[in-house]
Amino acid sequence: MTTPETTATKTIFLEDLEIGMTRSLSKEITDRDIEMFAEVSTDHNPVHLNDDYAKATMFKGRIAHGMLSAGLISAVIGEQLPGHGTIYLGQSLKFLAPVRPGETVKAEVKVTAIDHARRRVTLETTCMVGDTVVIKGEALVLAPSKN
Repeated sequence: MTTPETTATKTIFLEDLEIGMTRSLSKEITDRDIEMFAEVSTDHNPVHLNDDYAKATMFKGRIAHGMLSAGLISAVIGEQLPGHGTIYLGQSLKFLAPVRPGETVKAEVKVTAIDHARRRVTLETTCMVGDTVVIKGEALVLAPSKN
């Protein structure tokens, strides 16, 4: 289940964005999510899907695809900040810790820079499980404008 933790889904236009604005959502990563992501992405790495295989890895058990958790960042950007009409221009990601089935990932996006002339917004992007940062990065987006 996905739960917005801040304002409801909407577009925040370029003219209304401010440095420091943040939005987030939380989602429990289920076995079904992992299976569906494997089907859509065609990434059937057994570390995600096979308990016996995964137990023999450095992770000592199954983990979710990193890009599954990273996809939650896209959801915050596309649905909340800036929201509908936003176009991704780039995203850097560092995967710092695994996410296991049943864990809840909180994706947060924070405005760190705004280039009004070019409609470009730089966003700090983070995913956490509890107090553990599992992904950190930076996104560059083209924000929707009122003009």
